[in-house]
Amino acid sequence: MAWQAPTDVERALYEAKSRGDWSSYLDVLGNTWLYYAVDRYSFDAVGQRRYDTYWNAQTGSRCRAVFTAGMLPAPVADPVYVRRDLETFASDWPGETTWLAVNPGSPCEAYFPGSMAHRTVWRQHGERAWRSQLRRLRTLSVGGPLHGPVAHGLACGALLCVRNGSLWNALAWHGRGYDAERERLKEHWGVTERSKWQEYQEQLIQGEMSSSGAWEFVLRIRRNLARASEGGAASISRWREVTARVARQGGREAGHEESTDTGWDEDPDDDIGFDAEVERLQDLIGRIMRYESRFRADGLLAEDDVVQSVLAWDYGRASKMARWGLGARFCELWETEQAVVRAGRESQSVYDSWQGFSAGYILGRCLHFDEEKFGDWYADMLAAHRILTTDRASPWLNIPFK
Repeated sequence: MAWQAPTDVERALYEAKSRGDWSSYLDVLGNTWLYYAVDRYSFDAVGQRRYDTYWNAQTGSRCRAVFTAGMLPAPVADPVYVRRDLETFASDWPGETTWLAVNPGSPCEAYFPGSMAHRTVWRQHGERAWRSQLRRLRTLSVGGPLHGPVAHGLACGALLCVRNGSLWNALAWHGRGYDAERERLKEHWGVTERSKWQEYQEQLIQGEMSSSGAWEFVLRIRRNLARASEGGAASISRWREVTARVARQGGREAGHEESTDTGWDEDPDDDIGFDAEVERLQDLIGRIMRYESRFRADGLLAEDDVVQSVLAWDYGRASKMARWGLGARFCELWETEQAVVRAGRESQSVYDSWQGFSAGYILGRCLHFDEEKFGDWYADMLAAHRILTTDRASPWLNIPFK
């Protein structure tokens, strides 16, 4: 039986090795990330990335082992893995007698001398090959779930995975490597310890981390109006009218409770006042309508569809936060799996399809970042959406939403 490679990278390495095409092999290495093990506790203490080597009888030399993403073991407390590109290895190498061992012990393994002349070749391959893996659907064919609740929960984070060229179904997450995963959570979320990761993970799964409660507030009013008219679309004027009235009346409309957690101060004695708040809500409705119009033009929404909810923005990030926490060693694998499954189940309670989930996620991301510029914050997600809704290997085409 032919060897089944975990990902497209290992498959390309194996094929190049089988042909004896070492130039192509190095092209593949130059176009992907390479990971190596470090002692976690010494790394945490002093930040050193010690180059551990081992004796290899095959080469008759000491070797430094590096691994492609599909060949990494499941994360454990220690050691951890950091990643670098081939050019970095070429510039920062522990002596000319040390060899580079790529995926040692596997069918796609290869060994390269680490002399200055050879490292010059590595650098050349890295310079000309880097980095076609962005905006791609990448799948872990061996070792990653493809169906079932875990796969569904992982697929809720697929938009960002495609955007970054990472493996959408890698539950045993190493991501950018231990150091970069920690830096990601510190820089973008302020997470530097397990308790803070747990807090944010739970808030995301509960749908409580959207930048403004106003987004869901106005969309919920539109949903309620549509239900009241037995599924018919609410007119824009009616949507605006009821939104203003509900906000002014502190959440009581037609005898029922309606949350007015808009994210702004609702005290009528506040200097901003209700008039200013209502004006902001009306402006938000206009923004949502303009985004929906663009979504329809670009195929994110069908002609008569609207975005039902922006909670996908939280659920999709919850799917990713579960993995980022594991990569940073703020949690264990079983916790990541539980969180991913929960994110998938919550998304199923709100949406009926991947299309609806995607539109909700992208609207939330755009309301948070894009400011109606329709720049990279939107374009990246549109490209990822199109890949996920057309590529035959996409989880969105192979995993039922419900």
